[in-house]
Amino acid sequence: LTEQIKAIHKEYGRDDQFIEIYKLCQKVKHLQLPKEVAEKTERELNRLEQMPGMSDEDAISKHYIDWILALPWHKKSKDTITIQSAQKILDKEHAGLQKIKDRILEFVAAQKYSQDLKRTPTICLVGPPGVGKTSLAKSIAKSLSREFTRISLGGVKDEAEIRGHRRTYIGALPGKIIHAMRKTKTINPVILLDEIDKLAHDITGDPAAALLEVLDPEQNKTFVDHFLDTEYDLSKVMFIATANMLEGIPYPLFDRMEIISLSGYTEDEKIDITKNFLMPKNLGEYGLQAKQFKISDDMIHMVIAQYTKEAGVRQLERTIAKLMRKTIQVLL
Repeated sequence: LTEQIKAIHKEYGRDDQFIEIYKLCQKVKHLQLPKEVAEKTERELNRLEQMPGMSDEDAISKHYIDWILALPWHKKSKDTITIQSAQKILDKEHAGLQKIKDRILEFVAAQKYSQDLKRTPTICLVGPPGVGKTSLAKSIAKSLSREFTRISLGGVKDEAEIRGHRRTYIGALPGKIIHAMRKTKTINPVILLDEIDKLAHDITGDPAAALLEVLDPEQNKTFVDHFLDTEYDLSKVMFIATANMLEGIPYPLFDRMEIISLSGYTEDEKIDITKNFLMPKNLGEYGLQAKQFKISDDMIHMVIAQYTKEAGVRQLERTIAKLMRKTIQVLL
């Protein structure tokens, strides 16, 4: 029967289109999609068979099916991390921040103990610039042995950026959340929502309101993107938000997140960070050896006390880098 249909399509000059649709059907079958998604995709494929090739509707339908095929529906990151190795990863990459480290280790322990843990916490790291919120989120993903991606929310003011555009619009695309899922290729990644306090809103909608469904553990298993127009399960995703000020976070969002405050570093912690993190990183960047650039604790203390007045360590890193460049200038 397939050969007869192929022959008919060949007579009409549509054999290439038939082969392409047949391949898409096979891929959809292998994916084992949820029932509702499978029915919707099947209807779209049936429509595609009836359309003339190279039409606008044909391109829209293929674009939709490509997105369905590209999204992860069942693939999970394998949990191979022990509590001890997670502790080592967090300690190696960040000095101090004991409160947040304890919270992550609690979550790792809960995951190990209960394999059927459905609810994943949404953590919001609040602190001044430069204290390591974004890099900490990467370390959390590594300590959980999960894929990581970052979504910048600073200045986002259109609801469609989160929920996607309906397919009736020309050039419609899914929102940032579905884009992140396609990028990570797993159903349980760590997604960083950066600068959640910098969300804006105007006549095109309120993205903070669209995020309510994403961040609510009771609702996000049935998240509906306007482009997909079908339910997608986000319940296994770990969302980590970052913010500089609590006041900028809308209250309904604030209520759905577990707030962890990161205060500025003490002077002793800054000295420790300089010696164990900033100096090795910058030595590698500039191609210097440790014996070529030596700096005493007293000198680091003076740089911190007199040249950098900040809660984080960004200005401190710039000052250390400046000293290294001066060293290179002398060496040359």
